[in-house]
Amino acid sequence: MSDITGETRYTEKSKRIMDAVELRPTDRVPTSFFATFWLAKYGGVSCRDLFYDYNTSCNLMRKAVIELDPDSYISPFLTMLGPSLDATGYKQLQWPGHGVSDNHSFQFLDKEYMTADEYDDFIFDPTGFYLNKYMPRVAEAYEGFAHFPVLPGNMYVTIASGPLVAQLANPEIARSFEAIQKAAQEAQSLMMKCMTFGQEMTAQGYPESFGAVAPAPLDFFGDYFRGAKGILTDIRRRPEKLIEAMEKVLVFLLRGAIGAARMTGNKFVFIPIHWGPDGFMSVQQFKTLWWPTFQRLLLGLIENDLIPVVLWEANCTSRLEIIGDIPAGKAVYWFEHTDLVKAKEVLGKTVCLRGNVPASLLTTGTPEQVDAECRRLIEKVGKDGGFILDGSIGIPDEAPVENVRAMFQSVHKYSV
Repeated sequence: MSDITGETRYTEKSKRIMDAVELRPTDRVPTSFFATFWLAKYGGVSCRDLFYDYNTSCNLMRKAVIELDPDSYISPFLTMLGPSLDATGYKQLQWPGHGVSDNHSFQFLDKEYMTADEYDDFIFDPTGFYLNKYMPRVAEAYEGFAHFPVLPGNMYVTIASGPLVAQLANPEIARSFEAIQKAAQEAQSLMMKCMTFGQEMTAQGYPESFGAVAPAPLDFFGDYFRGAKGILTDIRRRPEKLIEAMEKVLVFLLRGAIGAARMTGNKFVFIPIHWGPDGFMSVQQFKTLWWPTFQRLLLGLIENDLIPVVLWEANCTSRLEIIGDIPAGKAVYWFEHTDLVKAKEVLGKTVCLRGNVPASLLTTGTPEQVDAECRRLIEKVGKDGGFILDGSIGIPDEAPVENVRAMFQSVHKYSV
């Protein structure tokens, strides 16, 4: 690390990232460090050690950031979730030491957490659906909420007495409140650790990559409610009902992302995309079913002076012309497999591009091969600005440390 002050370093790195976002030439191509369980490999610890020990996660993230010297980094939040998941009895994931081995990343359990005939319940009353049905299905701590009384319609003294209050005396609800209180204390400890770590890294000169997360409206239902089989069926059998539900949830997604970004003071909003790529639906379905509500999500964030960072997983080549319909210099499109040279041709005057050193290369290649691929991206995609170098989806868990070092060193060799 150079001997410049943390404040100077932070200013330089923040400007480099913002120049890239706003499509201005940069002094060199910026990099971003996005890693989760790779930190276990880097530090020689188990994934479980990383996941359950706040200090281990923070110490290894700090060490990696200082060594690799990126222009932004991801919070270690995702690698410190073990105690909170245990406390809530969370059911949608398996994690190190809980469903998978101590040396394995977490795994999402794709299931139907909302049935097809429950769209109407969600649309009519999202909060009631969460309390009575969704939350009890995804976490043990909330199971008592299946007995939670219906609140709308109560008024006057029925709020203080009568059936409403009597129902709240249900012992199942009481057990849930007790479990939630314990989980809340753990979650508070986690958030305080992340906040303290972020302040420390800011003082050392390193900006955090984003301050909020939001899903695309269709992905919200496909990932967390309907599951893969359900959402693919809904796209064909009940698209009108799916659109109605997406319209309903869009308001909540925007409010949540805007609130989180303002709370953290970080304008970048991370949006991982799972159901928009070429392989899941036709271009026409993408235009009519997927893109309209997502475009409104992007525009809503931009109108609130926030910067969407969209991770387009898989291949999205056939979508490039469509997804360029947003204001120029206001977003980052991070592509996993889409050809970045082609993306630069189509989107280079609209959005900053990010990526996409292949995970296969970072995992099985040599440092020399990684260096050559980084040089190609820097010279072909980074020309004239508007590019942030990163892995295709950050750093793979199995990537050799010397390959990761080669990636971050490349911008200093070929950008000037």
